[in-house]
Amino acid sequence: MSSLRPTYTLLRTCRCLLLALGLLAGAGPAAAQIGLPGMPQLPGGLSSRLGDNSLRDRLRETLLDTTELPRKVALDQLRSLNMRDLLQRHPAQLEPDPSGFPIVRREILAWSPSEAGLAAAAAIRLAETGRQEMPEIGQVLVTLRVPEGVATADALARLRAADPEGSYDFNHLYTGAESVGEEEAAGVPGMETSGAGTTGAAGGEVRVGLVDSGVDGSHEVFEKARIVRWGCDGASRPAPHGTAVGALMIGKSERFTGAQPGAKLYAADIYCDQPTGGSASQIVQALAWLAREQVGVINISLVGPPNQMLGRVVQAMVTRGHLLVAAVGNDGPAAPPLYPASYPGVVGVTGIDPKRHPLPEAARGPQVMFAAPGSQMAAAAIGTPPYKLVRGTSFASPLVAALLAPRLPSPSPAQAAEAVSALAASASAAGEGTGRGVVAENLRIPPSAFR
Repeated sequence: MSSLRPTYTLLRTCRCLLLALGLLAGAGPAAAQIGLPGMPQLPGGLSSRLGDNSLRDRLRETLLDTTELPRKVALDQLRSLNMRDLLQRHPAQLEPDPSGFPIVRREILAWSPSEAGLAAAAAIRLAETGRQEMPEIGQVLVTLRVPEGVATADALARLRAADPEGSYDFNHLYTGAESVGEEEAAGVPGMETSGAGTTGAAGGEVRVGLVDSGVDGSHEVFEKARIVRWGCDGASRPAPHGTAVGALMIGKSERFTGAQPGAKLYAADIYCDQPTGGSASQIVQALAWLAREQVGVINISLVGPPNQMLGRVVQAMVTRGHLLVAAVGNDGPAAPPLYPASYPGVVGVTGIDPKRHPLPEAARGPQVMFAAPGSQMAAAAIGTPPYKLVRGTSFASPLVAALLAPRLPSPSPAQAAEAVSALAASASAAGEGTGRGVVAENLRIPPSAFR
């Protein structure tokens, strides 16, 4: 690959410039919805514009995309750049909240509002546009539309003042917890891969849930997979993030083995190639579906601000005995906590490198319960090559979820606590920033596996 070094350098330089401008090359609506990719593909059309088709063709002949990542990128600013880009590209559908986080334009969410609350909403001309009954958790999610000429933040403040006992919030958007950082493409010699079985502690079927973007069921790692889908009105909308995370959980091919190959995956697509994809309302409805399906362990590799609706559904799920496993995010060790990983009862997961060091961009704090591999690892990719290097807490979280799944086939508060305790007992101490310890080290598939 040394002969390709000049071209890599040029590509890396171009990509850094694009990032600085907030105009990530090739980032269409789906790419923006799931955050910046953990390992960049060649930007669409860039190689032909540079007159270097040979590089593209040679990479297509390989199984693993080992394109080098841009160096010296401010990792803690990447998600902010992505959110800004998302707002700029979809002003008709999205707007910022007072803190700058993207929200669905002119929408307010209400959690099981009382008659008095609905009357207060009507008094300030908020129209009910959606009602999601969630009998599994005994709640209702109501969507209210803010009229033209009224600022969404003002309407929310007035509604909260009129009904202080109610629970109301913006419809925030949540993005994938992966990152772009310094990642060497050299192999990790001496590491072997292995996968766990597909039966639970009591010998039953292993089931695990996923709230993310769409999973590409046509990829070779899912050839024999059992995937139950939710979202997109029954259509399949594969996306890079969901495909990579799903593969790490249940994928299996000649060169790749996920943490629980053969397990049944309940995959909720909350993006569906829509500008408003990844909203709090979609996450709430996806979790309600997983509650109805009695899925015990659910992975959520998404991050965003605190939100009353998200906090309420998390509390309800934890009370029922589900284990929600979530990435802690990559906004940097000094960043404010991100959610849902920072809610009480959620299993927060950070990423480590092959030397057991927490990723420098990973969040720190009491929300970190476990650490798992989060860099120098391969995952499934859409298109050619069929695999890529990934980096970020997004890709550590699914490994932990898959390890917990056999011990919690269905929700149970007692079994959930026992599952976490058992995993903690098997964890290896690795110092500050790794919570109760490191797990899943044998599940990292290094680049050397694709040589």
